[in-house]
Parts: sequence; C-alpha cells; structure tokens
Amino acid sequence: MLGTAWDYQDHPDAFLAKLEALAARGIQVCNPPEVVRWNVDKRYLKELEKSGATSVPTLWRTDIDRAGIEAAMEHFDTDRVVVKRQVGAGGLGQYSFSRDNLPDEGWSMGRACMVQPFLPSIVEEGEYTFVFVDGAFSHGVLKRAGEGEYRIQSLYGGYECDYAPDPQDLAKAEAVVAALPFTDLLYCRIDMARLPSGDLAVMEAEAIEPYLYPQQGLGLGQRLAQAIAARLADRAVAAPSPSTRAALRQP
Repeated sequence: MLGTAWDYQDHPDAFLAKLEALAARGIQVCNPPEVVRWNVDKRYLKELEKSGATSVPTLWRTDIDRAGIEAAMEHFDTDRVVVKRQVGAGGLGQYSFSRDNLPDEGWSMGRACMVQPFLPSIVEEGEYTFVFVDGAFSHGVLKRAGEGEYRIQSLYGGYECDYAPDPQDLAKAEAVVAALPFTDLLYCRIDMARLPSGDLAVMEAEAIEPYLYPQQGLGLGQRLAQAIAARLADRAVAAPSPSTRAALRQP
C-alpha cells in the first residue's frame, strides 16, 4: 500500500518507475500503478468533466506570467484567481492573486499549471471531502481554512470538522467516482467545493496516497481491512497451484 510518498510531486518519474518495478515483480500495489500514473497529473480533471462530473472552471497553461494572470481574470470575469501546479500536492507551490495584489513583473510560475477563479465558499463554507473504500462511501469531512487563509491544509492552519453529507451533495461525489476510468480502487478521496451556483464541484479526486481522515471515519480501519482481505483472497484463487507452476517450468 502507498503510504507517505508525500514528495512524489517533486520526483514523479522516479516514483512511477518504482511502482512499475514493484508490479513487474508480481507485487500487488494499491492503488495500482496505472491509476497512480493517471492521477499524478491534474489534467485528469478534464477527463472527469468530459465524463459528466461538475468541475471548477480551469485554464491549463504550460507556464504563466503576470500578463497571463491578468488575462485569466478577464477570462473568468473575476478579481481573484488561484494558480496551482499541474503535478502538485498539499497546496505547495500554490498562489492566489487579485487585481490589487498581482505578481511582480518578471514573475512566472516556471512549470505547467492550472488557473481557476477563487471560490469564496472555500473561506465562507469550507471544502468537503468524501472518502470512498472499494467504491462505497465511507465518511465525510468538512475542512476549514484558518484565520486569514484560504488553503485548508493543516500546514496553513486549516482544521477538520465532522460532516454528514446530505443526499444531494453525496450524489455529486458519487458521480465523480462513477466518472473515474477505473473500478479497482481500494480507496479514493473526492475533494469538492461549492460553486456560486450552489453546485458542488470536484477540486481533486485523490487516489495516490491521500490522508483518509480516520478520526472522522469510525470503522474506516475495518472497512479497509475487509477490502484488502477480499483482494488477497481473489489473488490467491487466481494464482496457479504449486503443481501447476512446476508443470509450467518444464521444457
């Protein structure tokens, strides 16, 4: 199982190569390398949108500078935008700019990025997390930003609250899971925020090594254990017997 690979965004090629090497040795990796490879680059959000998931309006850029930030504000008809790395995690390397707080002349992101309109609901309401185990909803979490911040990660003073989603919001998260091009996910975390329209939109579908908020998920350990045990049982049934393996080795 993938655990604390929290710097994969800085070494994505080496990280993916390691996962492929494990799989080549016959080691079952959860989530599978093909899922991780798809999930590393946030351009997967474009694919989810095409499959019907509600998403945050986004501009995809190979790089961006001050003029690009101003153009993005014009495009979205907004006074504030957020710029994120296309391959990134934990809010690291993320920027928020407004018309009265633009980047310096000569600034550039220096890497492939995504630009989105700032959503006031992130500060006013928070970001919603939906944890799924083996495709089934496990529990929800409401993540709030600290004073004077918009990022909800604990690194920036963010904190978590218990959250029991209403049927409409849960259906939105389930629609994102249904839009994923994989059905063999042991775990998945769907992060969502509310658009001005009132709809929840997917911010990220985390299937690499997301924190699953066990404090808010009573029974999460048991659910994960049962799902892992079922996978191991399926693998044991599918594996050839010792006599079959011996026969296969004969010239």
